[in-house]
Amino acid sequence: MRMNFAITAILLTLSITACKNEKKQQQVEMNSPAEVKKEEKKTADIADQDFIDGMTGKVWHNYLQTRMALTKDDAEGAATAAANMAEGFGEEKPGLRELAESIAKAEDINKQRELFSELTKETGDLFSEALSGGTIYKQYCPMAFNNTGAYWYSDVPEIRNPYFGSKMLKCGEVKDTIRPKK
Repeated sequence: MRMNFAITAILLTLSITACKNEKKQQQVEMNSPAEVKKEEKKTADIADQDFIDGMTGKVWHNYLQTRMALTKDDAEGAATAAANMAEGFGEEKPGLRELAESIAKAEDINKQRELFSELTKETGDLFSEALSGGTIYKQYCPMAFNNTGAYWYSDVPEIRNPYFGSKMLKCGEVKDTIRPKK
């Protein structure tokens, strides 16, 4: 009994000492309700979309990742996201899977952007027919591909152009708002 008490006392002493030696202090930032409201206006509503099937939800998520990578001029990130998207299509959509695989294999970001434009054309019906909640924004850049123009889909109304990336990040406009069919 004395042995257990001694061991407990030693362990308690060690844990108290360890706690005292740890010099990390927690910091908390308090915001007023007005500051919170102001930040809410700046924050995009993410993951607002729901789909009737898991395949489309996974593909949508990977589509958005691919778009964001292209927006950031990140060819490697676009390739990774497109490869994940190709897996999401599985055997259900072989043509779309091949397009996504082509984006993943393309080493040139301009080629990835061309293929992404093709993929966008082909996925429009898939996304709009399977949408069960939220809003999808169909956006357009008239200057893409030597002024022939190109569309893309977004989860937020703010323009982040995947075809020009950092060169012309905000070039484009919302052309359509897609909501679930009732």
